Amino acid sequence: MTEQELYKLKFPIGEFNKPEHITQKHISEWIKTIESLPKRIEEITKELSDKELNYKYRPNGWTIRQVVHHCADSHINSIVRFKLAITEDTPTIRPYFEDRFAKLVDYSEPIDAPISILKGVHKKLGILLNSFSENDLKREFIHPEHGKRFSIEETIGVYAWHSNHHFAHIKQALKHKGKYD
Repeated sequence: MTEQELYKLKFPIGEFNKPEHITQKHISEWIKTIESLPKRIEEITKELSDKELNYKYRPNGWTIRQVVHHCADSHINSIVRFKLAITEDTPTIRPYFEDRFAKLVDYSEPIDAPISILKGVHKKLGILLNSFSENDLKREFIHPEHGKRFSIEETIGVYAWHSNHHFAHIKQALKHKGKYD
């Protein structure tokens, strides 16, 4: 497999590209994407067998099961990051090792718990994100792993992209039906 083919499997929708100017239309669309993720994941996974939940989306990639667990963990972190940015002056958030999380025992468990987490977190995210004023959207946090500041508005876009990115991974794993296991 070429590097280009592997890249396409890793980033089936491409990487996040921040618009030069983020508009209210971007924000609204991104929030709708974030709010819809739990239902989309639940719909695409509800009839999957245990074998199908273990399909991988690329060589050495995560299983569908791991992707769903990762989305729950990542989006728990997202709500904390948004709340820190809105309640503190440019806080430094705490990164975590996603790859190490994916190796923990809970990532081998059924996906009902992470789907329940996603439903609750995304309900709260929708309420929170829709409440932000134009000034709120400009507030920032520092991500030490990247050594830069991220605004709330940009981060909403990143999490909408993240939602679509991992949903595309699930669809890709199902399309390839265990080819990369």
